[in-house]
Amino acid sequence: MDIHVSKSIEVPFHPLSAADYLPGKQLRELQLQRLKRIVKRAYDHVKLYRERMEERNFTPDQLRSLEDLSRLPFTVKADLRDTYPFGMFAAPMEDIVRLHASSGTTGKPIVVAYTQRDLDVWQEALVRAFSCCSLHKRDMIQNAYGYGLFTGGLGVHCGAEGLGATVVPISGGNTERQLMLMKDFNVTCITCTPSYFNFIIERGQEIGYDFHRMPLRVGIFGAEPWTNAMRHHMEEATGIKAYDIYGLSEIVGPGVGCECAAQNGLHIFEDHFYPEIIDPDTGAVLPDGSLGELVLTTLSKDAMPMLRYRTRDLTRLITEKCPCGRTIRRIERISSRSDDMFIIRGVNVFPSQIEAALLAVKGVMPHYLIILTTENSMDSIEVQVEITPDLFSDRVRVVEDMQKKLSASIEHTLGLRVRLKLVAPGTIPRSEGKAKRVIDKRHQ
Repeated sequence: MDIHVSKSIEVPFHPLSAADYLPGKQLRELQLQRLKRIVKRAYDHVKLYRERMEERNFTPDQLRSLEDLSRLPFTVKADLRDTYPFGMFAAPMEDIVRLHASSGTTGKPIVVAYTQRDLDVWQEALVRAFSCCSLHKRDMIQNAYGYGLFTGGLGVHCGAEGLGATVVPISGGNTERQLMLMKDFNVTCITCTPSYFNFIIERGQEIGYDFHRMPLRVGIFGAEPWTNAMRHHMEEATGIKAYDIYGLSEIVGPGVGCECAAQNGLHIFEDHFYPEIIDPDTGAVLPDGSLGELVLTTLSKDAMPMLRYRTRDLTRLITEKCPCGRTIRRIERISSRSDDMFIIRGVNVFPSQIEAALLAVKGVMPHYLIILTTENSMDSIEVQVEITPDLFSDRVRVVEDMQKKLSASIEHTLGLRVRLKLVAPGTIPRSEGKAKRVIDKRHQ
């Protein structure tokens, strides 16, 4: 006889999390101390940084406050491509113990490097992230992020081991095996992209898995933007609590920031990763609370320090006290990137806006595709979305009503009409990693 599993549990405090509760003055002193060290290291060992500082007549000894960081030049992704493979390294190769490379790029990848000390810092940040998500050493963590050059798999794996939890290093794919082990091993936490977890939910429901009767209580999802509507869908379908984790290869990988139980912004582990918000057009630093582009500076990374790296992620810094008691600042959940935006008939559109509009309508599956084309010299947008099997196979009038509701929801959100196409369940390609949401055919 099946017995419903209680998913609530008392979580012990992890000693590494003490850094999350530092008094503000002590945190700023630590940040400045580490910033001075890392700027000098970058100046002494990385040609690109030394030349750019000299162009500004700036030397590391002129850095006297955190505000002086704004005098330093930005770093962008093109800098890493232009110095491929090892031109941004600030440590000799004999001190570098691991290399990773970014995924999803054309041509040469972005190469990132780690000393053993860097790996220790990364593990510490992830232990703190998992603690934010109410995990502890008695948890069983199924890691379905991809292993290899992608930072997600090995990063999360080492962080889970640092927590003392049991890790199932399953990587991505082989979804039925994922489900079997999840049930047989009594897994309590799943880590993967949100789009892949939605596919796991879909396949599990097809073959009769009841997630609510499994010990699974936490999901940690990242590597792609996802909305609160997507969170609601995953939590309702499985009974888990879904947490957003943030990171990028150029800084360290996953673990730069993470949501806590309040699920109201992601705490940035700012004793290691210093955040700024800038105007994406002018580069000017904006005050806390302003919406803009997130810029990050590594404060502890020896192999490959990043000074003022432009992430292209749009968010704002939250300084209000968090109910969890952590004093480190939070960023608003990132639902869009400046380089994800497209313009249709003069309207700025982000894929996350379309996702939120679609999932606001009951009966919609969390699988959609945005196709951009040009017709008669005008840009056009088509949204393909799956609806539940019972609706798709029902009367024509029901489908037509659903189409009207979805069209109205998108028009209300975007302020423009789009061509909407309802498709059968299973039509939109599934992804084991980052989902491809937009196909741009405008310049083909």
